[in-house]
Amino acid sequence: MTPAARAQVPPQNPDQLFAEREDLSHAEAAAAIWRSRPEKDLDAAWKLARVEYWIGGHAPQESQRRLALERGIDAATRAVGLDPKRPEGYFWRAGCMGALAEAFGITQGLKYRGKIKSDLETVLKIDPAWQEGSADRALGRWYAKVPGLFGGSDKEAEAHYRASLKYNPNSTASLFFLAELLIDHKRQPEARVLLQKIVDAPIDPDWAPEDREFKSKARALLATGLVKSL
Repeated sequence: MTPAARAQVPPQNPDQLFAEREDLSHAEAAAAIWRSRPEKDLDAAWKLARVEYWIGGHAPQESQRRLALERGIDAATRAVGLDPKRPEGYFWRAGCMGALAEAFGITQGLKYRGKIKSDLETVLKIDPAWQEGSADRALGRWYAKVPGLFGGSDKEAEAHYRASLKYNPNSTASLFFLAELLIDHKRQPEARVLLQKIVDAPIDPDWAPEDREFKSKARALLATGLVKSL
């Protein structure tokens, strides 16, 4: 390709690359583009945090996953600083901190647990309906994973999961986390209904990769026989 022809090729669209994030190289390319944007670009900051969260859950090496999540925290913190009245920075910072806490042991969990809860409660104060109740779902996860000694509560977890489902009854993430909780409490028939609902739910175009993952997990759980038929 000649220099003139190359100059006419439009730059890659990071939003399109993010939509294709199941190909990890596309997610990494989107991250590189958003990372190169000016520091005061709010949308680039929170979108970088969002894609780093994805990379942090899918990169093949532990060091890559940890670095992505740490970068995500930094980018989300920058987004919060640029506009503390917007929910995106708080949510994705909590997401990246939560992923670190779940993947890298109790030290990370103790370090971030208070900050995660505070960020998610801030999102609820700003807009509880934001991203179809995502803050309620994430808070449910917080209450489910944190030991009771440190504030965890299965009752609170279930309440937050169900609150998130008011905004999107077909949320595969909320349905799956709630089903896991019900299984833990020997409420298998209820859990089976939710898992089947995940399998049958339509794919959300904006969250298709996540939907496919939760559908796969739901099918796997249904196949194990851990959840009994009604």
